[in-house]
Amino acid sequence: MTPPPASVAADAPYPEPRYAWYVVGVLMIAYTFSFIDRQVLNLLVGPIRADLGLTDTEISLLQGFAFAVFYTSCGIPLGVLADRVSRRWLIAIGITVWSVMTAACGLARSFGQLFAARVGVGVGEAALSPPAYSMIADLFPPERRGRAASVYYMGVQLGSSLALLVGGPLIELASRIGPLEFPYIGVVRPWQLAFIAVGLPGILVALVVATLTEPPRRCPPGLGGSSGISWAAHFSRHRRAYAGHFAGFALLSLVAYGIGAWAPTFMSRTYGWGPGSIGLLYGVLTLTVGTTGVYAGGWLADWLRKGGRPDAPLRAACIGAAAIWLPAATAPLMPSAGLAVLLAVPNTFLLGFPFGIAAAAIQEITPSNLRGRATALYLFFSTLVGLGAGPTVVALVTDHVFRDDQMLRYSLSLVSGTLIPIVVGILAVTLRPFRLAVEDQ
Repeated sequence: MTPPPASVAADAPYPEPRYAWYVVGVLMIAYTFSFIDRQVLNLLVGPIRADLGLTDTEISLLQGFAFAVFYTSCGIPLGVLADRVSRRWLIAIGITVWSVMTAACGLARSFGQLFAARVGVGVGEAALSPPAYSMIADLFPPERRGRAASVYYMGVQLGSSLALLVGGPLIELASRIGPLEFPYIGVVRPWQLAFIAVGLPGILVALVVATLTEPPRRCPPGLGGSSGISWAAHFSRHRRAYAGHFAGFALLSLVAYGIGAWAPTFMSRTYGWGPGSIGLLYGVLTLTVGTTGVYAGGWLADWLRKGGRPDAPLRAACIGAAAIWLPAATAPLMPSAGLAVLLAVPNTFLLGFPFGIAAAAIQEITPSNLRGRATALYLFFSTLVGLGAGPTVVALVTDHVFRDDQMLRYSLSLVSGTLIPIVVGILAVTLRPFRLAVEDQ
C-alpha cells in the first residue's frame, strides 16, 4: 500500500471540479455495490434456510450481528489507517475484500461458513466510508462539500433500491437456470449463484478506484492551527460538538432503521399487500424520491454555507429532522393504503435528507489528519445504535407495550413521534458548539 501524498496548505487550489465530481461518482458506485452486497441476503432467506437447515435466529445473526458488529468494530482502526496511508488504495482493497467475501457466501455449505463470509463482507465495507469522506473533503471547498457528500451517500439509496428491483429478477433467473456443477467447487445452487453474480463485479469497481489520483490532504500536521493536534486533545476541546452530532444522528438512525425494517411488514399486516407490490413500491420510492431527498439535503447545506452560516450542514440536518416528524408519526395511522403510500413519499424524501450531510458535518469540524477516525466514530455509533437497536426497539414496543402483532402501526408511530423531537432538540443545542468548532479549524 502506497503512502499518502504530500500535504498542502489549507488555501491551496482545489482539484479541477470535473475530475473531483468524477471521483465522487466512482465512490458513489462503490457505495452502491456495497449496499447491494450487504442486502442481497435478505432476498435469499427462504432458499438458504431450506438448503442449510437454519433457524430464524441463525438467519437474523447473518443479517445483523455478523455484519454490523464487525463493520463497526473494524471501522475505527481502519479510520485511523485512512489518516495515515493512501486512501484510494485502502478503498480499493476494501472493495476487493467485500466483493470476494460476497462471492464466498455462494460457496458456503454451512452456517459457520456463511457467518464467516458475512463477517468478511462487514470488514471490507468498513474500509470504504471513512477514507471516502476524507477524500471528498480534500476535493471540494466547504461551500460545495454538502452536495458532494450527499451524491456519495446516494449510493445507499441506489444500492437499497437496486437490491429490490434487480436482485429479485436476478434470483428468479438463477432459479430458472437451476443448480450448476463446477470443477473443484461442486454443485452451486441458485441462491449461491446469486451471491457470486452480485459479488464478483465489485472487483472491477476496485480496479477503477485504484486508478484515481489521491488528493493532497489540507491543513497537515506542522502547518499550525489545530491541524497538528492529537485526536484526544481535539476531541476534548470540541467534545460537545462531537457528542451532540453522534447522539443526534445515532437516534435518527434508530428511527430510520426501525421504519425501514418494519415498513414492509406494516403494509402487509395493515393493508394486506403482497411482497411483490411492497418491493416495487419501496424500490421505486427509494430510487427516485430517496435519492432526491439526499441531494436536497446537500444542496440546502451548501446554500446555507454560502449565506455565511458556518454550522450549515448541521443546521440543514436539523431542519430535515424537524420536517419528517409529522409525516413519520402519522403515516402508519392512515385508514387506507392509498393515504399511507401518499405519506410514504415525503417520508422517503425526508429520511434521506439529513444523512447525506451528516458525515460532511464531521469533515467541517475535524482537521484533515483526523478525519478518517472521526468519520469512523460517527459510523460506529450510527450503525451500532441504528442497525443494532432500531428494528428491535419497534419490535419491543409491539410485543411488550401493545402486545398485539396487528398494532405494529402504533409502534411505528410511537417510536417516530417520540424520538424525532429528541433528535431535533439535540441537534439544535449542538449548533453553537458546532459553530465554535468550525471557527477553530
